[in-house]
Amino acid sequence: MVVEWHTEFLDPRASKDLNISRALIILNQPFSAGLLKTLWAASEWHSCADGGANRLYDWMASDAESRLLPDIVKGDLDSLRDEVRLYYTSLNVPVIRDSDQDSTDLMKCVQALEEKERLTGQEFEIVILGGLSGRLDQTVHTLSYLHKLRKTRRRVFVVTDDNVGWVLNEGEHLIHINHDVLGQTCGLLPVGIDSTTLTTTGLRWNLDNTESSFDGLVSTSNHLVPGQDVTIKTSKPIWWCAELRGRREL
Repeated sequence: MVVEWHTEFLDPRASKDLNISRALIILNQPFSAGLLKTLWAASEWHSCADGGANRLYDWMASDAESRLLPDIVKGDLDSLRDEVRLYYTSLNVPVIRDSDQDSTDLMKCVQALEEKERLTGQEFEIVILGGLSGRLDQTVHTLSYLHKLRKTRRRVFVVTDDNVGWVLNEGEHLIHINHDVLGQTCGLLPVGIDSTTLTTTGLRWNLDNTESSFDGLVSTSNHLVPGQDVTIKTSKPIWWCAELRGRREL
């Protein structure tokens, strides 16, 4: 079976798909106003992972016409500023401290979402804002965590102002490319595996039953072909990433 992927949630001009329930998790990393507004509008449930609440609060302070309130703020709260905590609690936003040191703030927010899913029977796809920039150890955690989440969740995306990425499980995939939103550069990263065998179409430099590994070939700085979608067949899970066009271009 071919798994199909869409990234319409990145397009501010796209209509919200009422058939998809989407959850947005905001991490403690910089983001542009345009990207935040686009992802927020495309999502039904919104959360801030600890210091991500500071980021949202500071952005609202700079945009007097906007007031976006998350459904929950959760983490160990070692980064959450006092005035931010007071602001959200005064507006009845749950601010939950979880001191478990074996889980990150991102993991805590996913756990909160999964509890909501158990109570409602509703299934969400997840969009994480941040997680692929800043400290290297945090970036590696994002790569590792999504590699693990593929076993229990169907779709989890990570987005920054520079790129979007997600894990493709072993098998065949069709990625529908919105060339108005995605730039030309993309990559296939063999993270968390020894090696994989890749066959692709829709790339400038396609792979034909080609082995990919950290000790061998890694398809970075590949290019999307204008007007074409991308197909990928992989024998092991692999990270797919593509750059975003500048928000000013949309």
